[in-house]
Amino acid sequence: MRDWIYVDDHSSGVHAILERGTPGETYLIGADGERSNLNVIRGILREMDQPEDAFDHVTDRPGHDLRYAIDATKLRDDLGWQPQHTDFDAGLRDTIDWYRDNEPWWRDRKGPTEAQYAKATHP
Repeated sequence: MRDWIYVDDHSSGVHAILERGTPGETYLIGADGERSNLNVIRGILREMDQPEDAFDHVTDRPGHDLRYAIDATKLRDDLGWQPQHTDFDAGLRDTIDWYRDNEPWWRDRKGPTEAQYAKATHP
């Protein structure tokens, strides 16, 4: 489980901390968007018109945390920050659309990044 957050909301949270936060304090940025990785990958596949099982399931690594919980109460109460993008499915569609519309930005990076990941995970 992860607390998924739209990129613009995360950036606005960081901005709020930089502008109004107290130096030395810790502020967690979260949008109450808790979902399992499995549900997210299935949502991505649906949005891309792919079968929901079109992925390789891997065993969790030893010691892997099952849940990362975020409590953004301090950020909201002390700094007045609120996420603006609370519809997870709409945010996922917008993200996928951005990648579709900006292929020249990522296309040349895809191969080297995947090769580096493969080397790191399968030496």
